[in-house]
Amino acid sequence: MNSLKDKKGFTIVELLIVIVVIGILATFVIIAYGGIQEKARNVKRQNDINALQTALEGYHQANGHYPNRTDMNNPSFVSGLKGFDSDALIDPSNPSQDKTLVASPVAKSYSYAVSDLNDVNCETNREECAKYTLTATYEGTVKGSTTYKKYNLN
Repeated sequence: MNSLKDKKGFTIVELLIVIVVIGILATFVIIAYGGIQEKARNVKRQNDINALQTALEGYHQANGHYPNRTDMNNPSFVSGLKGFDSDALIDPSNPSQDKTLVASPVAKSYSYAVSDLNDVNCETNREECAKYTLTATYEGTVKGSTTYKKYNLN
């Protein structure tokens, strides 16, 4: 006759301990993965803004002024910017958004504020556009900041 002590297997307590340990490890992996994805999107934001700045400086070099936001939101105008991919106008956390720049910084969009030398908006007179600020809003903070900004070089 076999007794219960002769049967081999795991007790319920042992199984519960293993399940809890696996759950804790899975939680750490999920948290780490989310942080990595957030950092990757923030790096993409920086790269997009840097690419846009390069295109704007090239435009300024050729034309003596910066384009206004209306021009920058015109797909045919943007496609004419040398070496610039219009997909860089889309925030990585909002892939369904239009390829447009907004006037002031908001989450999930890039902003482009352009002005003349006296800091007056130059939307109506593009030939006077002499300064700009490009802004991307981070997810969380990076180096103590919630935004990434680039300014005109001229």
